[in-house]
Amino acid sequence: QVQLVESGGGLVQAGGSLRLSCAASGRTFSNYAMAWFRQAPGKEREFVAAISRSIRFTYYASSVKGRFTISTDNAKNSVYLQMNSLKPEDTAIYYCAASFSGGAVKAVNQYTYWGQGTQVTVSS
Repeated sequence: QVQLVESGGGLVQAGGSLRLSCAASGRTFSNYAMAWFRQAPGKEREFVAAISRSIRFTYYASSVKGRFTISTDNAKNSVYLQMNSLKPEDTAIYYCAASFSGGAVKAVNQYTYWGQGTQVTVSS
């Protein structure tokens, strides 16, 4: 079993930055990928960024590429999302997720474990 604990959400002005953290515990040795998804009110959960744990290959949604950076610290068993140049449309609940399969990293159904979500609000 894997537990994911998120932190770092908050309120920021447009153009500001936030760094989200997700600490994983439990059985993580076989973890294939870590990802961040977000869900705004009235919207479906959407892919934001993902990283392969073994080769550290990264993937980004086009809407955040160039502004967000996903990274991992294997020693700390954590994944991070550095969010710069934030826009009001980035406002959402952000979820950390862990995949134990080799499927498409951008697909919601490829992720077995999810964090509780952390609110990110960007004001104009």
